Amino acid sequence: MRVQIDMGAAAGGQPATLDLEELLATRLLVQGNSGSGKSHLLRRLLEQSAPWVQQVVIDPEGDFVTLADRFGHVVVDALRAEPELTRIAGRIRQHRVSVVLDLEGLDVEQQMRAAAAFLGGLFDADRDHWYPVLVVVDEAQLFAPAAAGDVSDDARKLSLGAMTNLMCRGRKRGLAGVIATQRLAKLAKNVAAEASNFLMGRTFLDIDMARAADLLGMDRRQAEMFRDLACGRFVALGPALSRRPLPVTIGAVETGARSASPKLTPLPDTPADPRDLIFAPDPEEASAPPRRTPPPPTPTARIMAQLARSRGPAPEPAPALPPAPVDEAAREAGIDRVLREILDDGDGAFRSDAVLYQDFLVRCRIRRVPGEAPSLSAFRRRLAVARAGVRDEHAGSDRWQAALGLSESLPDDLQGVFLLVARAAVAHEPCPSDAGLARAYGTHSPRRARCLLAYFEERGFIVLRNDPRGRRIAAFPDLDCETAPGDADAPDSRQAAE
Repeated sequence: MRVQIDMGAAAGGQPATLDLEELLATRLLVQGNSGSGKSHLLRRLLEQSAPWVQQVVIDPEGDFVTLADRFGHVVVDALRAEPELTRIAGRIRQHRVSVVLDLEGLDVEQQMRAAAAFLGGLFDADRDHWYPVLVVVDEAQLFAPAAAGDVSDDARKLSLGAMTNLMCRGRKRGLAGVIATQRLAKLAKNVAAEASNFLMGRTFLDIDMARAADLLGMDRRQAEMFRDLACGRFVALGPALSRRPLPVTIGAVETGARSASPKLTPLPDTPADPRDLIFAPDPEEASAPPRRTPPPPTPTARIMAQLARSRGPAPEPAPALPPAPVDEAAREAGIDRVLREILDDGDGAFRSDAVLYQDFLVRCRIRRVPGEAPSLSAFRRRLAVARAGVRDEHAGSDRWQAALGLSESLPDDLQGVFLLVARAAVAHEPCPSDAGLARAYGTHSPRRARCLLAYFEERGFIVLRNDPRGRRIAAFPDLDCETAPGDADAPDSRQAAE
């Protein structure tokens, strides 16, 4: 079904339309300095497309919650635990409800974590619920920064990974990303590069004007035009908008933001002398108890001299002892033992890596594992290798070392699944079933496991084929080996044993 969204007026008074079906397949990037009309543009798009498609708005300032009164969007307060936000996002896709995730009141790091959990729930929804969704992210540079900032590295990676999934891999899951940013230079390039439609507004910095001109295929000398764009005027380009750069003026909206830009108002008339208003005490202030004035602070030098007189001469510090040497063999054996305990836990496969890492640290203290504990990233890597369960006779082989090298180019959450299939190929064991792969990924959905194999095949890591009996075989061209035939629909051997 072809739906044309009215965005306003184009040059010559012609209507500026946006092909909604094409937008769902090609995504949109909106750029403009503060005050250029980005939020107004997003509101126009949301209002015009509300009857046709499910919408999810990531709202860091709480400006879009007013859509609830007019168009029935459900406002989701982000002051919740991250697992709860993930579950809510899954139910949103299941029941096809348009929502606004209100992040107002959270600091930047909390906003990044909440948005990452919420986008992860949308992305990981069951395949049966992959309906088209317009996912609008305002101030996208907060969630996909081009460089590290004041937030923790873990929060930045979670948020950036969620935004990358939305823009790079979301199309097959029905997720159409619409991201708006104040500056292209602040937005991660791999996130911005996935958009095929652009609406470029007013900007002043040379680097941002040059990038905007490059994205629109314009001459660098034409980039100066972005400085002259008025509020609400944008240059459009893309398969859903126009095949050539087209100036457009965004039309009016039906709802408004809760916050607005400050407006000039006349100063109040003051018939009395302004000095009396400022310096004369208010009657309520006169009746209030007098405010105690604290004594002046005692100089630090005087305090230190008093302490020195009362305590006498300070004892000489004892010489620092060198740190005891760490037995690396005992440390590695202790870490391996703790990892085996975690893997033997039946519910451990379905808990997040952050929760497992906290459990790992506690177990290391209980087992008196010497030395410093591995970092979270190192723990994820070792856990992925441990989940693969390679035997000692294959652990030192060239093929397994090559498989470890290939897995490093994959996201952290996919390495365990890849190594599980690679271990079966190196040992020439049956290809793991969908249920076994799903358990390694931390999910109960076999469909998601099949999607992971399809993703590996798209990247060229494996080639899938079936034997004459219909059993699955995974071949690794780079390792020159393949798994034995395995039943894809077989139950998970671990769960069957339990």
